Amino acid sequence: MGRSGLFDLEKHFAFYGAYHSNPVNILIHTLFVWPILFSTLLLMYFTPSLFNFPYGFDPGYGLILNLGFVFTVIYSLFYVCLDNKAGSLAALLCFLCWVGASLLGQRLGFSLGWKVGLAAQLVCWTGQFIGHGVFEKRAPALLDNLVQAFLMAPFFVLLEVLLSVLDYEPYPGFRTTVEARINADIQEWQEKKQKKIS
Repeated sequence: MGRSGLFDLEKHFAFYGAYHSNPVNILIHTLFVWPILFSTLLLMYFTPSLFNFPYGFDPGYGLILNLGFVFTVIYSLFYVCLDNKAGSLAALLCFLCWVGASLLGQRLGFSLGWKVGLAAQLVCWTGQFIGHGVFEKRAPALLDNLVQAFLMAPFFVLLEVLLSVLDYEPYPGFRTTVEARINADIQEWQEKKQKKIS
């Protein structure tokens, strides 16, 4: 049984899915969404620590509890609330990205690290806009709902892979219900588009 309100997985997935129905666009997002998260965390590595540890405690290994850590915790908790199983996997991936980005940031240093992070962002975002403009032929979800698009993107991609490859469903009937909502949304969008043309 699905949840409602902020943690309504069907609603979030259907919203995002309506903007990503073309197979090539889905593949592009599968390849680029998680690297966007990783490179964002790399850029956030260079923000100052938000916590002052007593007695000189330091987590070590370049792991700074800064904006990137807070970002990771918020995303992880949101995903677990959406779906315990897939959300826990997404949360683990988020924390692995944070650790990896922190280690890379420490190794590269600020002067090179921000350039690598920015270059990755440019490549990945360009790929996604090509996916929407050339293949999907629909503006990205972020133009209609910025927060939902950014927050849902990594989880949507992961859940899409789990649905397609492992036939995973958060609960029985999820796929059928979501596909119906996605198709209805796409049809509504196409009708509005047709009215603007005519």
